[in-house]
Amino acid sequence: MQIYLHSYLPKTCICNYRLQLSICMRYCGNIADAEDVLHDGFIKVIRNIDSFRDRGPGSLEGWMKRIMVNTALNFIRDHSRTKKLFEPETSFEHLLIDVEDRNYFEVLAEKVDSKYLMELICELPPGYRTVFNMYVFESYSHKEIAHTLSCSENTSKSQLSKARQWLRNKLNEHLSKQESLQ
Repeated sequence: MQIYLHSYLPKTCICNYRLQLSICMRYCGNIADAEDVLHDGFIKVIRNIDSFRDRGPGSLEGWMKRIMVNTALNFIRDHSRTKKLFEPETSFEHLLIDVEDRNYFEVLAEKVDSKYLMELICELPPGYRTVFNMYVFESYSHKEIAHTLSCSENTSKSQLSKARQWLRNKLNEHLSKQESLQ
């Protein structure tokens, strides 16, 4: 089994390069940091391949994704020690997320190019971007996010709410510009 993995790994890394890079970009927000994280992540994959347990089709790719996410989170954590990662909480109004919020983003997904949406996610401030990625793409709960990032659950909720509001504002601006051009 391990001999097979060692011969399969380079091909898997090459085939998954763009996917893994996009994961790193979502967290880092710029290509230089994302490439550094990707590089470190692939080194971890190679060093730890013997600990991988095959659980069927897609399990190697899922395992690699988890390593990339964790490597990106470690990168953010290491770099946030010198910079403040989270915006200060000012009120609790932002904790009230209306039901229309989910529908809003689903409708926008049909109107906005996915590449542009990825660019916007990369432009989010680091704290917003980290929580948004963990919650939306990785399906972490606020409790898990708080534990992973050493913050309170309310901070996690606040950052997610602010990220959604920031994205909503940028998307509305973009759609208004598109409509005015037509």
